[in-house]
Amino acid sequence: MARLSHPSNLELQALSVLWHEGPSTVAAIHETLPDGKDRAYTTVLSVMQNLERKNLVKRARIGRAHVYQAAYSQEVIVQRATHDFLTNAFGGRLGEALLAILSAGTLTPEEKTNIERELQRHKTMAAKKTAKKKVAAKPAKKAVKKVAKKAPAKKAAKKAAKAPAKKAVKKAPAKKAAKKAVKKKVAKSAKKAAKKAVKKTVAKKAPAKKAAKKAAKKAPAKKASAKKAAKKVAKKAPAKKAAKKATKKAAKKK
Repeated sequence: MARLSHPSNLELQALSVLWHEGPSTVAAIHETLPDGKDRAYTTVLSVMQNLERKNLVKRARIGRAHVYQAAYSQEVIVQRATHDFLTNAFGGRLGEALLAILSAGTLTPEEKTNIERELQRHKTMAAKKTAKKKVAAKPAKKAVKKVAKKAPAKKAAKKAAKAPAKKAVKKAPAKKAAKKAVKKKVAKSAKKAAKKAVKKTVAKKAPAKKAAKKAAKKAPAKKASAKKAAKKVAKKAPAKKAAKKATKKAAKKK
C-alpha cells in the first residue's frame, strides 16, 4: 500500500462523517460536520476535492449528484493520527492520553461497555504473552539443568585428559636423566678413545726417543775419538816437520 498523506483536522471531520454515515454528498457532509461551525458549501467542496486528490476518498456520480466514499477504514487512518497525537501531545504515554480523552466528555453506557471489553481483551493478551514466555523459558531451564548435570562429567573428562599430561610431565625428568646418562656414557667413551689414541702416539714416539738418546750418547764417543785422533796427528806433526828438516839438511850437505 502506498504511503498515505496525513489529512488535516477538517479533512478528518469530513472522513468521520463518511465512516459513520456512509457514502454522502458534499451537502450532507456540510450539514453533519462534528464541530458544527458555520462554513460555506464551497469550503467543504474544496475539502472533499483535496481528499480525493490524496486518494483518501472515492467519488462516484449518481444522477446529477456526486457521492463521496472513504477509501480506507477508520482504523487505518486513525491509527496513524492517534500515534502522532500520542507522541506529540503526551510523549507516547498512553495512560495519560486515555485519562485526558475520558475527561473530555461523558461516556454512554454502550461506550463504557465497549471500553471495558477492550480493556479485558488487553488483559487477556497480556496474560497470554506472559504464559508464552513461561512456556518458552521452560525448555531453556531444562537445557540449563542438563548443562549443569553434564558439567561434572566434563570436569571429570578434563581431569582424565589432564592426568596423562601430568604423567608425561612426570616422565619428562626421567627422559632428561636418561639423556644425561647417555651423554655421560658417550663422553666417557670419547675420553677413553682419546686416551687410547694418546697412548698409541706415545708408544709410536717412544722408539724414536730411544734412538735419539742412543744417538746422543754415541755422539760424545765419536767426538772423543775424533779428539784423540786429532791429538795423535798433532803429536805426529812435529815429527814430520823434523823429518822434513833432516831431509833438507842432508840434501844441502850433498
